[in-house]
Amino acid sequence: MIEIIDSAFLTSAPTIRLAPENEFQNEVAFMARSNTGKSSLLNTLTQRKSLAKVSSTPGKTRLINYFDVVFMDRESGEKLSAVLVDLPGFGYAKVAKSLKSDWESNLTNFVSERKQIRVFVHLIDCRHPDLAIDVSVGEYLREICTPQQHIVQVYTKIDKLNQKELSVLKKRFPDALMISNSKRRGVDKIVSTLYGMLRGDNLCVD
Repeated sequence: MIEIIDSAFLTSAPTIRLAPENEFQNEVAFMARSNTGKSSLLNTLTQRKSLAKVSSTPGKTRLINYFDVVFMDRESGEKLSAVLVDLPGFGYAKVAKSLKSDWESNLTNFVSERKQIRVFVHLIDCRHPDLAIDVSVGEYLREICTPQQHIVQVYTKIDKLNQKELSVLKKRFPDALMISNSKRRGVDKIVSTLYGMLRGDNLCVD
């Protein structure tokens, strides 16, 4: 079994220019439309109730937050250090247009220029799998992703679907992961998937 056994807040940064130095390609960037359950998932993955703060106002958080984590394979005892990157939620309608434009421009620059990112985790609300903004984000990630990087699509809040709806979703997106934070369904699969992708080779960044 793979678990995250240790986690700690590292720092926050408003732009890629102020991002922390890191010589390794061991970052996992979590990105999602606002109010999709991203912060809750980070807390569930790390088994910490308030590591990532869940905002009462969707779209409020505008900083890029970094967390140091340690994965452990319980069978072998092997440990692996990584950095989880919590990106601001995108696409929240009530954010002023000028702010939204600057904000999402910063996000675009970050995901395309931050070479330390090994895995992009794109969270999508399972009840709204075809929103134009998520389709655009998915296309953009596939466009910029390098051979050393991975994209993981994760559909959240599957406890809100009945069995038939969930079956349809799985057939449409067979390679995606399905999770429920509240019931902890699919969480272990995400942890083991990320561990495997990070473990591939912890590349040093030029």
